[in-house]
Amino acid sequence: MGFSIAEELANRGANVKLIAGPVSLQTNHPNIQRFNVVSAVEMFEKSTALFPRTNGAIMCAAVADYTPVEKSDLKLKRDKNNFTIELKPNPDIAASLGKIKHHDQILVGFALETNNEKENAQRKLKKKNLDFIVLNSLNDKGAGFQTDTNKISIINKHNNSFEFELKSKQLVAKDIVDHIVQEMNL
Repeated sequence: MGFSIAEELANRGANVKLIAGPVSLQTNHPNIQRFNVVSAVEMFEKSTALFPRTNGAIMCAAVADYTPVEKSDLKLKRDKNNFTIELKPNPDIAASLGKIKHHDQILVGFALETNNEKENAQRKLKKKNLDFIVLNSLNDKGAGFQTDTNKISIINKHNNSFEFELKSKQLVAKDIVDHIVQEMNL
């Protein structure tokens, strides 16, 4: 989804800075500057470094909420006993950007929910100081990860909700960018 949005923004004349995790997808447009990261901490650091010098951010990466407290460079051998992994929270990138956001910047978040979808998305929207949130549902066939299609709802900070039908991610990207343009009154 992020690559489709980056391409759509670049096609409309934006200079895009795309922070991408380890994926095999390629960018096509010359207006896209790509930054590759491999961890949530690297994505946090790059996002917080770039954001102050941008018009906004679209936070669509599915960043892990937690990471292991201890990491091993060696293979952990099988044992007869149970194994416990202690986890600690990763930095909340969207919330961190929401705290430093200026009035002339736009911040868009994504929410992937399986229950109480709209309520959870609205809570996230307010908590993270987002201008709008794109809600994905795992309950909708053909939406979410590892498909070329998506079905979204957009909820803005005025509590208006916009529903979209299942369509290609390229067309979903156009819907999202259209909403950004509308929110920024461009």
